[in-house]
Amino acid sequence: MTKLKTIHLLRHGKSSWQNANIRDKQRPLNQRGIRSCSIMAAHLASLGLSFEHIYCSSAVRAQSTIELINEHWPQQNLHWKVDEALYTFSSRDLLHWCRQLPESITEILIIGHNPGFTDFCNQLSNASIDNILTCGYVQMHCDVQTWSKLATHCATLQQYISPKML
Repeated sequence: MTKLKTIHLLRHGKSSWQNANIRDKQRPLNQRGIRSCSIMAAHLASLGLSFEHIYCSSAVRAQSTIELINEHWPQQNLHWKVDEALYTFSSRDLLHWCRQLPESITEILIIGHNPGFTDFCNQLSNASIDNILTCGYVQMHCDVQTWSKLATHCATLQQYISPKML
């Protein structure tokens, strides 16, 4: 029997706007973003979460987020794939990307961006989140057995946590 699908979203940490000449994709994390990653890593690990299939936006701030989460992840070496398609701000792009996942995968963690994440979460689930905050984490259980069946309101929001809540 095929297992139901679970989507974990982790928005990148707070990025730096110190240098206005840096292209969006190249923006690094600021100090708050760096601190938030260690806070979130400790909390997510304390929940007993383990992530086998991790996909990350190609933006520097997203890659730095998963690198810092990994540095603070106790007794586990996380592995992830950077995917150019995840450098998007569109829920439609995220839905299309998820629908293409191999059926052998039942759970994914995506590190990416708003407003796409908030819109995607609200579209798929019963949630009405105003804004997934930087370094915010969402878990959704999807009532589908194949990724291609992801659709509006097919999921239930299980958790939404941000560093400010901890």
